[in-house]
Amino acid sequence: MSTLSAVDVRLPEVEVRIGARSGAVLAVASLAGLLLFVWPLLIPVPAGWTHSQDAPIVFAALVPVIVVLVLAQLSDGGMDTRTLALLGVLTAINAALRPALGAGTAGIESVFFLLVLGGRAFGPGFGFVLGTTSMAASALFTAGVGPWLPFQMLAAGWIGLGAGLLPGRARGRAGLGELTMLIVYAIVAAYFYGAVMNLWSWPTITGIATPGYSGPSGGLDYVPGAPWLANLRRFGAYTLLTSTAGWDTGRAIWTAVALAVLGRPILDVLHRAARRARLA
Repeated sequence: MSTLSAVDVRLPEVEVRIGARSGAVLAVASLAGLLLFVWPLLIPVPAGWTHSQDAPIVFAALVPVIVVLVLAQLSDGGMDTRTLALLGVLTAINAALRPALGAGTAGIESVFFLLVLGGRAFGPGFGFVLGTTSMAASALFTAGVGPWLPFQMLAAGWIGLGAGLLPGRARGRAGLGELTMLIVYAIVAAYFYGAVMNLWSWPTITGIATPGYSGPSGGLDYVPGAPWLANLRRFGAYTLLTSTAGWDTGRAIWTAVALAVLGRPILDVLHRAARRARLA
């Protein structure tokens, strides 16, 4: 027991690095992705417009961004061939678990559990790529390819990115404080994911999708050309009433419980893998 304790104390820090190239790619991709979600608040959406018109363009732009980010991570030293192989393994696990555990049905969502742990252990660049590839691969398994997919990839990528940017460096085994921080983050991320995906769909399922629509039919509808703050209030009410207490809360509880039960041993394994990849 004392030997194990001594080994734990001598373990080096897991340094999560993000180089200039990786940081630039992440910043540009995140800014562009944010604009793709919020532009209806700034520019009136034309009547009858749907995301089937822009989703192929977004997906076609997102794929090379992922490739460039991986190459930048390899160049900056934030990722090596072993880390790249582990990225493939975690993506495959997420793709297999998601349909088996409901793929979001009733808030049961397995993707974010490994996504938060992977981002924490391997850094923001790894977390962003893991989020995007996990959603893409699981969509192929569940026949869930549609106009929502590139936006799901972006939102999940941001969750992995955020997990990698959390403060503090892990030394030795994951402690209770680190695990608590990850659980709190996962809860916030669950509601964030629900909100941004609602923002993606909200304008197209209310007034503008109805031919001849000339004004709001209720306090939850998107109103083309209205002040952005007024539409934002309508969107907030829409999200609270349609998903916050249901799907989003289920996702938050499921992810928090999974992290509380399995997070610590899996994070220890990922930390060891990250340490060997960076120090070997």
